[in-house]
Amino acid sequence: MPNLLQTSRTEHSKTITVVSWTLRILAAAAFLAAGGAKLAGVPMMVAIFDQIGAGQWFRLLTGAIEVAGGIAILVPVTAAFGAVLLAATMVCAVLTHLVLIGGSPVPAIVLLVMTSTVAWLHRRTLSTFVQNHG
Repeated sequence: MPNLLQTSRTEHSKTITVVSWTLRILAAAAFLAAGGAKLAGVPMMVAIFDQIGAGQWFRLLTGAIEVAGGIAILVPVTAAFGAVLLAATMVCAVLTHLVLIGGSPVPAIVLLVMTSTVAWLHRRTLSTFVQNHG
């Protein structure tokens, strides 16, 4: 007779894996698209970064961060780090909307929740890294 506790843990683990992959794929798609648009110089992105006032170098840096984070969040070994990088980027995006450019911060908030959740689901990876390198 199978151990009921072990079966429950296995099902929980599978659920966490499915949630993690779903969030990671959705976030990666969003960040690869947004970062790619920034790097490609899509006129709307150029205009937004003109409004921010930090210069177009900041658009390129943000695009590179989003593309790198979008790739990192898909790789199991770097998913936690990509998620933290992207969550921090979304904190800045939310603040930028609220303080500088207006518009709805809701998309950035949704992405912040998604990436923060991925970081939390992979917190053991982060903890192990800090213990080994801190």
